[in-house]
Amino acid sequence: MIKSWVELGDYHKLVKTDGIEFREYQASIIRSLGTDKSTIVVLPTGLGKTIIAVFAIARVLFEERKAIFLAPTKPLSEQHYSSIKSMMSIDESSIALLTGSTKSEKRRKIWESSKVIIGTPQTIANDLKAGNATTADVGVAIFDECHRSIGRYAYTYIANECKLTGVQIVGLTASPGSDRKSINGLINTLGIEQIEIRTHSDVDVIPYIKGRKIRTIYVQKSRTIRNIENLLKPEIEKHLLKLYQMGVSPFKRFDGMPKGRMIEIGRTIDKIEAKNYRFGALFNYIYVLNLSHAYDLITTEGIYPFKTYMDSMRDRDGKSKSVNSIISNSSVISAMRIADDALENGEEHPKMGELITILNGILYGKRVIVFAQYRSTIHQIAKMLSESGVSAREFIGKKDGITYAHQSSTIEDFRDGKFNVLVSTSIGEEGLDIPAVDAVIFYEPIPSAIRNIQRKGRTARMNFGEVIILVTKETKDETYLMISRMKERKMLEIVEQIKRDLESGHMRRAEQTRQSKL
Repeated sequence: MIKSWVELGDYHKLVKTDGIEFREYQASIIRSLGTDKSTIVVLPTGLGKTIIAVFAIARVLFEERKAIFLAPTKPLSEQHYSSIKSMMSIDESSIALLTGSTKSEKRRKIWESSKVIIGTPQTIANDLKAGNATTADVGVAIFDECHRSIGRYAYTYIANECKLTGVQIVGLTASPGSDRKSINGLINTLGIEQIEIRTHSDVDVIPYIKGRKIRTIYVQKSRTIRNIENLLKPEIEKHLLKLYQMGVSPFKRFDGMPKGRMIEIGRTIDKIEAKNYRFGALFNYIYVLNLSHAYDLITTEGIYPFKTYMDSMRDRDGKSKSVNSIISNSSVISAMRIADDALENGEEHPKMGELITILNGILYGKRVIVFAQYRSTIHQIAKMLSESGVSAREFIGKKDGITYAHQSSTIEDFRDGKFNVLVSTSIGEEGLDIPAVDAVIFYEPIPSAIRNIQRKGRTARMNFGEVIILVTKETKDETYLMISRMKERKMLEIVEQIKRDLESGHMRRAEQTRQSKL
């Protein structure tokens, strides 16, 4: 058992440990990295992966080697650059942040003079290819949010360069993947030799967890939503049945069709060679695709998101025959009329009322993040919360026209208490330096272990936290809730099994080496 940072060795002097709380689980993981084995560190959001990385960097600097720190986005790279400068007792000029805007000759000099290089994978990969840099004098490469490495060429290129020169790779993540294939792919890409994993229930982690309650709140569909649902569903089933009769869909009933199978149906249609037959199948497919999405929006998101989507379909340029048929369909027109009347009367999805009640009740004045899937849902939530007296703001990504400066300003105002509720898309799930909150609310369940873990990790860092999940009965919400729980359990089981496999493999090789020397 390690009882202080001093026990790690003299290299701890390169870290400003006076300002860092000693945690046994972090020290244990840091010590395991001293073996130089490439390692994935799986640790829930908020439990200090960056501190582990800083000590790993300090160790190789003490041995007079360099370190690379990779972060998937420029804002996250900038965030780590600031953190590492503030946490390390070394000359700040030896820590460099590289961006693509720096000229080639200057970048070469930065690599020569710096001990710690921080940047995005693309930036670092470009420097290695251009000959501005080499991994020959690098001791460790930190891959932050390493679960993003799968399918990313820059990550793969850097990992291969590191493996060729014997650089230790340390991958940091809250979740390495949802299935064995993706996790094994990550391990192979990074050349991982050992896994260090901790969860909120581990003995050495529990003392640092403030406690977290998870509760699920179920709501019933309102009469308005049921009326719209009853208009859309027969139209979806009519065209789905035609696809079934044409032999391109294995499903003839909408209720029994998994959402993800729509993509497979589209692929089947793409393979049809007969032009007229393919056109007929495509017409019905687009009908089902668009109306099933509209159906999901009205049943699980809200009346405004449904209306926004249908309006965007109506306003598209160069509409196809199927889209024109949808917007002129009498049932769809009736559904839109009901939605318009409901919004005019101030009605929304029952989830919205439940959310307002929660935030005006037990969570009044507390700092909360509300996560939702769609931009239109985010807008409506923030609008209705503000109208009800809750101090809330939207937090969305750059693809919606929001700059990084605007995002940073929003986070800063949230940290300073200028508003209490951050209504966020997935941009708030990982990476950005969002302060710990009293509660996280899922406006809808999501069928992803990674994203569930990241969302939950935003609370219960410094104080007791709460996670609330809103679920509409008799909708995909119930299915997604079940899937997310199952995937999270399965992920932990798979990681533990792979960890054991790696350890037993090393033990076998060590024994074989010992026997060969006898």
